[in-house]
Amino acid sequence: MNDGKRTPWIVGVSGASGTPYAAAVLRGLLAAGESVDLVVSRASRLTLLDETGIAFRDAHWREDLAAWLARGADGKPDAFTVDVGDVRYWAAGDLAAGPSSGSYPAKGMLVVPASTAAVAGVALGLSKDLLQRVASVTLKERRPLVVAVRETPLNGQTLKHMVALDEAGAVVLPASPAFYAGATHIQDLVDFVAGRVLDAAGVPHRLYRRWEGELGGASRTD
Repeated sequence: MNDGKRTPWIVGVSGASGTPYAAAVLRGLLAAGESVDLVVSRASRLTLLDETGIAFRDAHWREDLAAWLARGADGKPDAFTVDVGDVRYWAAGDLAAGPSSGSYPAKGMLVVPASTAAVAGVALGLSKDLLQRVASVTLKERRPLVVAVRETPLNGQTLKHMVALDEAGAVVLPASPAFYAGATHIQDLVDFVAGRVLDAAGVPHRLYRRWEGELGGASRTD
């Protein structure tokens, strides 16, 4: 791809549980032919290691990312084949990274999963790391920002932060799987949430069966 015309979606991965959601969103973006810039927070590395056994390393990020995206939500390796050639990685501590500036071309940002700490940081404009900074830039530039909150229960302060994000123009999207699509495996539930994130961003996909107004549609095999 011509780098001069590259306009990526920026995906921020925070430390909340739910790294399979992030993997499914990344696979969906790449399958749709989208360019991706990736920001992985320091806390999310611990979550990723705990949930998948994969250590995400700056010096070997492409190798580690490929192993992560190949892994199914059930933990089976090599469940997917993914080309990560059009992914650009930015370290969470690099506040001079390209996406930290509004002049950097980007279509928008997807934060998935979003921890309550990330929600608070973005709502308050703290910019304590690159993930929060890019989210703030996305809002000020009036670009799409989707925040997939993965936490339960939610306290009053977090709810206020979520309202603040909504008022600022973000889409607050709780990671809540639905069952009308006929899920039979854990990957189906993960893909539903990832598909809703991509829906909010306007990215086409085929990650789940859409509701078409027909009761019992989930039982169809076509």
